[in-house]
Amino acid sequence: MGQNLRTIDWNVTMGHNLRTIDWNVTTMGHNLRTIDWNVTTMDRSLSDCLSLVTADYFWITLKWRIYHALKMIQTIYYPILAITDVPVNLLTIGILSQGKCGLSKCVTRYLVAMSAADRLVIIFDLILRHIPIVYEERFQFLESIPVCNIHAVLVYIVTDCSVWFTVTFTFDRFVAICCQKLKSKYCSEKTSAVVVGTVTVLSCLKNIFWYFMLTDRYRLENLAWFCFVTMDVQHSRVWGTIEFLHNIITPAIPFVVIMLLNAITVRHILLGSRGRRRLRAHSSGESRRDPEMESRRKSIILLLVISGNFILLWAILMMHSIHNRMWYLGYRSVPLPEFLQELGFMLQLLSCCTNTAIYAVTQTQFRE
Repeated sequence: MGQNLRTIDWNVTMGHNLRTIDWNVTTMGHNLRTIDWNVTTMDRSLSDCLSLVTADYFWITLKWRIYHALKMIQTIYYPILAITDVPVNLLTIGILSQGKCGLSKCVTRYLVAMSAADRLVIIFDLILRHIPIVYEERFQFLESIPVCNIHAVLVYIVTDCSVWFTVTFTFDRFVAICCQKLKSKYCSEKTSAVVVGTVTVLSCLKNIFWYFMLTDRYRLENLAWFCFVTMDVQHSRVWGTIEFLHNIITPAIPFVVIMLLNAITVRHILLGSRGRRRLRAHSSGESRRDPEMESRRKSIILLLVISGNFILLWAILMMHSIHNRMWYLGYRSVPLPEFLQELGFMLQLLSCCTNTAIYAVTQTQFRE
């Protein structure tokens, strides 16, 4: 094996674990893609990952060492994430629901919805998907439970909700700060309830297609899908286009919307703050502490930290998901190293666990 094994007669595809071999095998360079013909080759155990990271084999590239190092880290990282996040998210929901954090009712509703969606992502995606993949030997029984496509639908529904609740929160703050005439009508508890409900329903409708695209059999590997997929679906332009649009809607469009709204909001706050400081200095002859300015500063910090956290932690997975689908459709430009997908999953799941820390850092009453 060299660093780039371009074409093999049988069209071999590998994840980090060589599980199966298939007739008609495609590339196996930076991206070792699919598997399908039951040949066991590598164990996924921690000791094997360690040996692949440290062994002095000429054919093990730096990219594959990083890949297996991430797999080792996941055996500790994912359980810690699951153990700490579920109770912390419950605590966050409980604190915010009391309405004693000095936040408006509509903001509180958005933050509670985001925390609830994040908790469901941890349950359906981290605990029921990624941990069984990391500890495959202990979860082989899942392969006999025919519910994978239903599980996939739930994973993508709660993920969409988590992402789009962040967008709706950002839009609510944009209206509250930049659109004073619309603020009284839109920034209300009733409107926020309608928006949260609408996003939830649309997320359910949008992700029904996974039930028909994927099979009901689990595939305990971090390949393109964690359920088995037929070859017709893998290379179908119809299904590929649908999945590509799915990746554009979540999270590519939210990226653009959040950055645009934040840019306008920050510009509006900075311009307003300068004018307010000049007016106060002119009227009083000195610059004094301004409660309104303090409130604006806290609002912009909360907004930017939550939005920036989402963008930074989702960027790698978004890039890899879109590139992966384009690869299967035959648009093969520069192959991406496999460890980017693993790193993307790790950061994306971390994004569901950081909002509580953000609230604690930026909100004094939340800490109290």
